[in-house]
Amino acid sequence: MPMSLKQQTVRGTIWSGVERFSVQGIQFLILVVMARILTPTDYGMVGMLAIFLAISQSLVDSGFSSALIRKTDRTQTDYSTVFYFNIAVGILLYLAMFAAAPAIAWFYRQPQLTEVTRVVALTLFLNSLAVVPRAILCVRIDFRTQAKASILATVVSGTAGIAAAYAGWGVWAIVLYNVSNVGLNTVLLWLFVRWRPLRVFSGASFRQLFAFGSKLMVSGLIDTVYKNIYTLVIGKRFAAAELGYYTRADQFAQFPSANLTGIMQRVTFPVLSTIQQEDDRLRTIYRKFLRLSAFVVFPLMIGLSVLAEPVVAVLLNDSWLPAAGLLSILCLSCMWYPIHAINLNLLQVKGRSDLFLRLEIIKKAIGICILCVTIPLGVKAMCWGSVVSSYVGLFINTYYTGKLIGMGFLRQMRDLLPTLGQVAVMGAAVCGIARCFDSDAAKLFAGTLGGAFVYGLTAFLTGSDDLKELWLLFRRK
Repeated sequence: MPMSLKQQTVRGTIWSGVERFSVQGIQFLILVVMARILTPTDYGMVGMLAIFLAISQSLVDSGFSSALIRKTDRTQTDYSTVFYFNIAVGILLYLAMFAAAPAIAWFYRQPQLTEVTRVVALTLFLNSLAVVPRAILCVRIDFRTQAKASILATVVSGTAGIAAAYAGWGVWAIVLYNVSNVGLNTVLLWLFVRWRPLRVFSGASFRQLFAFGSKLMVSGLIDTVYKNIYTLVIGKRFAAAELGYYTRADQFAQFPSANLTGIMQRVTFPVLSTIQQEDDRLRTIYRKFLRLSAFVVFPLMIGLSVLAEPVVAVLLNDSWLPAAGLLSILCLSCMWYPIHAINLNLLQVKGRSDLFLRLEIIKKAIGICILCVTIPLGVKAMCWGSVVSSYVGLFINTYYTGKLIGMGFLRQMRDLLPTLGQVAVMGAAVCGIARCFDSDAAKLFAGTLGGAFVYGLTAFLTGSDDLKELWLLFRRK
């Protein structure tokens, strides 16, 4: 890989990591503080809206961000066309949510959801304004600017949310935090990017971008519905508190995995797109991304799975302890997120959004079948079902990667086998260390330090190439 591309990749990864983990770290602290004040029912009420908001957000983007990033000869006309389309969709979706609010409240038997829905839905319009500025920064691999906007917005909105929670606002404290965060982020992106749309909407540009983006949009909708159908089912079939436990467990599990996946995904897509026609280089860089992602994410998720109970007990309080069992299971599913994402990124890089869509349909059909089987068995069984779905999806995702660049399931597993062995040793060590203590705080502290030491030592003694690569990256920076 030429130094210019490597430097661009490293710089993009670092700033994407700064943005993700600084923002998510602050949000995590805000979550901990607010969760100690608010109740699982408050969080469960907002969680009931997750599927509607997530579906709407997929429609707002419509796959145009990825289409703009992948297109090598993009123009200002392309940007302007996408901008006006996104605004129109954002307005229409907000009006639809506003009108549907009473029906949503009736469905969940929560009258207060009518007003909550109408306010939270403002995030759809606000997000539509930010699609193009964010895409421009991704094209430039400029995550430093995104980091500044996200951190400022999170700190201000988080302060407001915590103050509202202390003032007794209940669920409205969460609403205030969510809406103000999105609004401030959008305003700051516009101030920092300094891009202004042309007064033009090109039908030809729209058709070209939509031809690629529409398949990603449908794929995103399928994935979004599937991911959020758990909250829909739990919110409808079980108590709001049960949904609160699930959403908190899911958020804890997603914190390391989804954020690291997001970092890699945002960097690998524009980087790999620049060499989309060079299969040998593509394969080499792809394998490196794959191994490094697993080397970082796998130990975090296994450690969190083993230490789920002390994590919940120390960071929240005893009223949230039922979430610990769910967290322990969900970590086993979330640990594979970066592997899924990098495989799917390759399909987008190669322009095969048709294959992307086909895979999503197959995986989600299987996942829905597994979900239907586990619903009568309870929330914990549903979480185990998501683990099974993740492993089935892993096998399916790697099928076309093998066809396109010769990196199928077996070859990827051979690359990841050393890391899986190191993680297994670490997990056993963390479990043994935690059993030596009675205090949850001691279990968490000793387990974390002991696990990190054992994992690092095991990687060093086995001569891990991934450890060497990370060390070289840190030394260069």
